[in-house]
Amino acid sequence: MKSEEYERLTKMMEYEHKYDEYDYICGVDEAGRGPLAGPVVAAAVILPKDCYIEYLNDSKKVPEKRREALYKEIHNRAIAVGTGIVSSDVIDEINVLNATYKAMKEALSKLDTKPQVILADAVCIPDISVPQESIIRGDAKSVSIAAASIIAKVTRDRMMYEYDEMYPEYGFARHKGYGTRFHMDALKRYGQCPIHRKTYIHFL
Repeated sequence: MKSEEYERLTKMMEYEHKYDEYDYICGVDEAGRGPLAGPVVAAAVILPKDCYIEYLNDSKKVPEKRREALYKEIHNRAIAVGTGIVSSDVIDEINVLNATYKAMKEALSKLDTKPQVILADAVCIPDISVPQESIIRGDAKSVSIAAASIIAKVTRDRMMYEYDEMYPEYGFARHKGYGTRFHMDALKRYGQCPIHRKTYIHFL
């Protein structure tokens, strides 16, 4: 590992070192709050102390092939990984913020090891007993949150590729459900499919 990468990752451990008294620090993040279709996916990841995973970063800053490689490495090296998935129907029913909280709680419930503190990306998860800190742009500032960001993003992208095979006319493999021009044109031409969020596209 190059010294520059080592220094970058060390800087991203600032929040983890803030809670050095804990052995099980959990990063939590989500993917899919903004798209017009598909689920919101959350991940919870507990890494070992001072776990250096080369190129780990906010999933939006990592190319897809590297995200896939990081996904495997995180699963191999993490103490525990949990994911939570909330469908578009539930998003319509309870709104996307509450759906995000629901997905995060589900991800936490699937951890084999109970976290002692939670670092969450820009949210404070309600109704949980574990101490937590909300960090703005945490996926670029904390290795634990970055790891959760990668797991959530890859998990959701894989789902959207499957949906693309089911509903090829919408191009989900290309845009993952976001409101691109291609997606909007497909919506106008074909209408909604079962994974579209009706509360997001009621204007069509």
